[in-house]
Amino acid sequence: MQPLSSKRPEITSLTLATYNIHRCIGTDGKFKPARIIEVIKQLDADVIALQEVETVREEGLDLLAQLSRQTGMQAVAGTTMFSDIADYGNALLTRLDIEEIQREDISIQGREPRGAICIKTKLANKDIRVIATHLGLLPSERRAQVKQLLKMLEQNATDISVLMGDLNEWFLWGRPLRWLHKHFDKNLAIPTFPSRFPILALDRIWVEPQSCLQTVTRYNNQITKKASDHLPLKAELMI
Repeated sequence: MQPLSSKRPEITSLTLATYNIHRCIGTDGKFKPARIIEVIKQLDADVIALQEVETVREEGLDLLAQLSRQTGMQAVAGTTMFSDIADYGNALLTRLDIEEIQREDISIQGREPRGAICIKTKLANKDIRVIATHLGLLPSERRAQVKQLLKMLEQNATDISVLMGDLNEWFLWGRPLRWLHKHFDKNLAIPTFPSRFPILALDRIWVEPQSCLQTVTRYNNQITKKASDHLPLKAELMI
């Protein structure tokens, strides 16, 4: 029998974050991936949803591979647009072991392609599902996309479900937010955009059951004010 002092404590907390990195172009107009990498390291999250991730092939910059190397996290690409010059879309970084990956097309015809990344993982013997996404700019787009995401959440129930990303929803009483409030219970609206003077709560982290959610805060410092036009949003869960 092992002595009690040698037993590793069971991990019962989970840190989440969502961050629209704006192609690594800061509020000063400068393209600086190093700033984004530094912010992600500072967030120290177990799972991070990223939006507006661009891989510029002409310059040989595979940002997602670089992020994975420098953070030691597993990277999952959710590319929504492909071209000869660059690929663009969502991404997810995680320290947890991934049991399943699903990529969902939530695009609306005639509009910019949009997608969602769904992973399933386990922590403290709890099945956890995380959906990372970036919704459209038109209200009609967001209504259709939220309906599609809610169908995903209703399938194959897990112990804990998370939906996070840039929802682009600024109508506080719009149908997409009302539907999400009904499913998840009311969510804190913390302004994250624009990063220098945040007034709009575009970025959200929704958790079910809400009793797991301990805190939700925006990560606001001198680097995040410059690194992107969005501030990161961070949440702490107790499993």
